[in-house]
Amino acid sequence: MKVLAVSGAALIAMTGHVHAVGLDRSNQNIGAIFADGNAVELSFGYAMPNITGADLPEFGGASYDGVAEAFSQLGASFKFQLTPEISAALIFDQPFGVDILYPGSPAATMLGGTEARLDSQALTAVGRYELNENFSLHAGVRGEQLTGDITLAGQAYGGINYNVELETSTGFGYLVGAAYERPEIAMRLAVTYFSSITHEFNSIETFNGAVVNPGSPTEVETPDAINIDFQTGIAPDTLLFGQIRHARYSRTIVAPDFFAGNIGTSLTDIDDGTAFSLGVGRRFTDEFSASLSMGYEAPGDVLVSPLSPTNGNVSVGVGAEYQLTEAFSIGGGVRYTVFGTAQPETSDTARAEFADNDAVAVGLQVGYSF
Repeated sequence: MKVLAVSGAALIAMTGHVHAVGLDRSNQNIGAIFADGNAVELSFGYAMPNITGADLPEFGGASYDGVAEAFSQLGASFKFQLTPEISAALIFDQPFGVDILYPGSPAATMLGGTEARLDSQALTAVGRYELNENFSLHAGVRGEQLTGDITLAGQAYGGINYNVELETSTGFGYLVGAAYERPEIAMRLAVTYFSSITHEFNSIETFNGAVVNPGSPTEVETPDAINIDFQTGIAPDTLLFGQIRHARYSRTIVAPDFFAGNIGTSLTDIDDGTAFSLGVGRRFTDEFSASLSMGYEAPGDVLVSPLSPTNGNVSVGVGAEYQLTEAFSIGGGVRYTVFGTAQPETSDTARAEFADNDAVAVGLQVGYSF
C-alpha cells in the first residue's frame, strides 16, 4: 500500500516556532530512516507569521505589529539500505529558532526594542536494524550548532537596555528508538527519544551601551524530547497518520553571568510542551496523492515570556505529491495556524496582550529513490 502521508519537513514541521512546541522548527523528524530502498530528499519551507499585540491599557496601549518575522526552513536526508536488515540515514535539519522583534521606542512602550534571535542547524546520523518483519530498533548521534542574540528593552524592564550575544556553539547528543510495523496494512508505530544537548556559549554582555562582560561561558541545554509517530492503512489507498511530540523546555535556561548575578534570574522562561498532529493521506492515481492534516498544542498559562508571545495553537494543512517518474517525486503543501491569547509578562505582571494571531506556511520537497 503506497500512499502519500506528506509528513516530511516541508509540510508537518515547516511552520516551526510559530506552530510547534517551544522553540521547535523541525520536530526532529527522522522519517527518512523508514523509506524504502535508497532515497534522497530535499525540502524547503517558508513561514509567514502575523503576530500583533498591544501594551495593556494601564500601560498606555501602544501597539506592536509584525513582532515575529518570516523565516525559511531547509532540510535534507540521505537514506541507504546497506543489507536487507540494516539501513542508515544522514539527516540535516534546523531544529530550533526564534525571530522576535518588538517595534517602538523603548522609552514610550513596555517592550519596544526587545529582541531575540536564535539560529540552529543539526546533522543526525541514524542506523536501523530490522529484527524481523514487525520489529526494528534505531539509534544515532546528533551534532547541533546554535547561535543567538537577546536584547531586553522597554519600560517593562525598568528602562534598561541589556544585550547578550551568544557566539556559535556546537554540542552533541543521541537518539534511540524502536518501531512496530505490519507491512500488509502500511501500519507503523515508532517511538524515538532525543537526548538533551549541552552548549557552552562564549557570551558578550552589554548593559546600557557599556560592555559589562567581554566574554564568559554560558551553559545552555536544549530540550530532550520524545516523538511518537504512527501511520496505518484504513482503506485501500488511504492512510491515517500522526505524531505526538513532548519536549522538556523548562530545562532550557539562559542565564549569562552578569545578568544572573545582578538581576538574579534567567532570560528565558519556557514551559514543557506537547503537540499533536493527525491527518489522512490518499492516493488518487498511480502518480498523484494528497493529504489533509490538523495540529494542536494546548494553551498553558496566559502569562508568557516576551520572547515567545504565543500560547497554544490549532492548525490545518493540505499537501500533495506527484510522482514524475519511477525515481523522482515532487510534493508541497500549505498550513494555516491560529494562536491562543498570550500576555507577555515581566515580574509576574502582564504588560501586553496578543490575540487573534495566525500564520501561513508553505513548503516544497523533492525526492529521488534508487
